[in-house]
Amino acid sequence: MAADQDEIERKYDVGSEVVFPDLSAVSGVGSVGQPEEFQLEATYFDTPALDLARRGLTLRRRTGGTDEGWHLKLPRSGDSRTEVHEPLSDADDGVPAPLRARVRALVRDRPLVPVAEVRTARREYALRDGAGHVLARVCDDQVQATRLADVQDSAGSSRSEAAQSWREWELELDGGAEDLLDLVEEHLLAAGASPAASASKLSRTLGDVGRDAGAKPSAKELRKGTAGELLLAHLAEHIARLHAQDAAVRTGEAEGVHQLRIAARRLRSALATGRPLLDRQTTDPVRDELRWLGEVFAPARDAQVLREHLSEELAEQPADLVVGPVASRIDDQLSAAFQSGRERALESLDSARYLRLLDALDELVESPPFTEEADAPAKKAVRRLLARDVKRLRREVRAIEAAEDSTERDHAFHEARKKAKRLRYAAEMATPALGQRARSLAKAAKKIQTALGEHQDSVVARQRLRELAMQAHLDRVNAFTYGRLHALEQARAERVEADFDDRWRTFRHKQLHRWTGKRA
Repeated sequence: MAADQDEIERKYDVGSEVVFPDLSAVSGVGSVGQPEEFQLEATYFDTPALDLARRGLTLRRRTGGTDEGWHLKLPRSGDSRTEVHEPLSDADDGVPAPLRARVRALVRDRPLVPVAEVRTARREYALRDGAGHVLARVCDDQVQATRLADVQDSAGSSRSEAAQSWREWELELDGGAEDLLDLVEEHLLAAGASPAASASKLSRTLGDVGRDAGAKPSAKELRKGTAGELLLAHLAEHIARLHAQDAAVRTGEAEGVHQLRIAARRLRSALATGRPLLDRQTTDPVRDELRWLGEVFAPARDAQVLREHLSEELAEQPADLVVGPVASRIDDQLSAAFQSGRERALESLDSARYLRLLDALDELVESPPFTEEADAPAKKAVRRLLARDVKRLRREVRAIEAAEDSTERDHAFHEARKKAKRLRYAAEMATPALGQRARSLAKAAKKIQTALGEHQDSVVARQRLRELAMQAHLDRVNAFTYGRLHALEQARAERVEADFDDRWRTFRHKQLHRWTGKRA
C-alpha cells in the first residue's frame, strides 16, 4: 500500500577536493555519527516526452539504502516535497498500480519507460542532539548518471548522453526543527559547497527538459496585465487542481469526488465567463466535455451529500418517531448509489474521452485561442464580464418570481443557483485585478449560492424520500418516518426561500447598482 511522507531537504554542489566539515560544532547538534555507506542504484521512469519531469515530478525504482523501493516525488514547495513510497515486489511488473494512478492524469495513455539511471556511492552522517535523537542526516554522494536513449529534450529532439559524474551533499531534516537547516547550511557553505544548481539528481541528469508550468504570475503582474493573462493563469491553476483531484479519486480519498467536480466546474465556469475573450469554436466543445465530466461525477457526490444529511437529520428525531429500519435502509441505498456512481466515475477517468479532454485543456493553456478583447487591460475587461454575470443572475431571480407552480419554481431556483455560483467563481477569478470590489462580490454571490444550494438539496432529498417511502410501502414496512422527514425537508425549503429573499434584497441593494448601473 502506498505510503506518503513529507521530506524537507536541501542540496548542495561540491567539488571533489572539498573536505567534509565537522558538523558537531553546529548549535544544537550534540554529536555526529560515524558515516554509514550505501550503494544506491536508481532507474527513473517517465514518458518519452518527459511529462513528469516537465511538471516537477520524479518516479524511480531504487535498490540499496534503508528506503529501497519505488518512490514518486511530487513537485517541490520550498524545502519540502511529498514522497509516495511503494515496496519492491518479488516479480518486477513495472511501475506499481498505485503510483500509476497518482500520475495517470499527467501521462494519460502514454507509456512509462526508463529515462535515466543513477548510481550513487553514499556516505550518510546522522546529526544527533545531546540525548542521542537524530535531528537530521547529511549525505555525501558521489554520483554517476546516464540519460537513456529515446527521450526528448526541451526542443522535442530525442537524444542520449554519455555518463555524467559529480559530487553533491544532501541535507535532510529527520526530527529536528526547520531552523536547523540554516545552521547546518552555514557550515556546509563555509566548507566550500554551494546551493545546488539543479533541484534533483534526475533534473541534472536530464538537463533542460522545459517546464509546462512556469512561475505563477504574482497578483501585481495580473493586476497590471491583460484580461487574457488573468484568464490563462486561472485556467492553469484549476487544470493543475483537476490533475491533483484525479489522483485523489483514483486512490480513494474521501473528498476526491467532490473536489474533482469542483475543479471541472470552475474550469467550465471560467470558459463561460470568458467567452468574449476566446474563440468559441475552440472552447465551447471543451465546455461541453467539462459538463459531461461533472454529470458523470454527480450521482456519486449527490448520494454522498444526501446520505450524510439524512443520517444527521434522522439522528435528531425522537426515538418513538423513528419507526422501522429507516437508518439502515437509507444508509444501504445511498451507500450503494455512491459506490455505483463512484465506479462509473472511475471508469470515465480511464476513458479515451476523458484523456482527450485533458489533452484539450493542455492545448488551451499552451496555445490559448484568444480574441482581440483578451488584449484589453484586465481591470477594464473583467468589470464588463462580471457585469454580464450579475445580469444573468438577476434574470434568473426574476424567473423565480414569475414561476407559476412549484415545479417551475424549483427549476428556477436551481438555475439561479448555477448563475450565482458562476458569478462567485468569476469574481474570485477577477480578484487579482479588482481587489476588494471583486472579493465583496464573490462573498455576496456565495451567500446567494449557499441559500439556493440548500434549496436544491431539499428538492433532491424530498424526491429520494418519496422513493424510499414508496419502496417501504411495497415491502410492507411502515413508511411513517419517511413522511416525517419529507415534511421536515419541505419546511427546510420554505425557510431557505425566506432566507434567500433576505439575501437577495441585500445583494440588490449593495451590488446590483454597482455592477449594472440599475437599482432593480
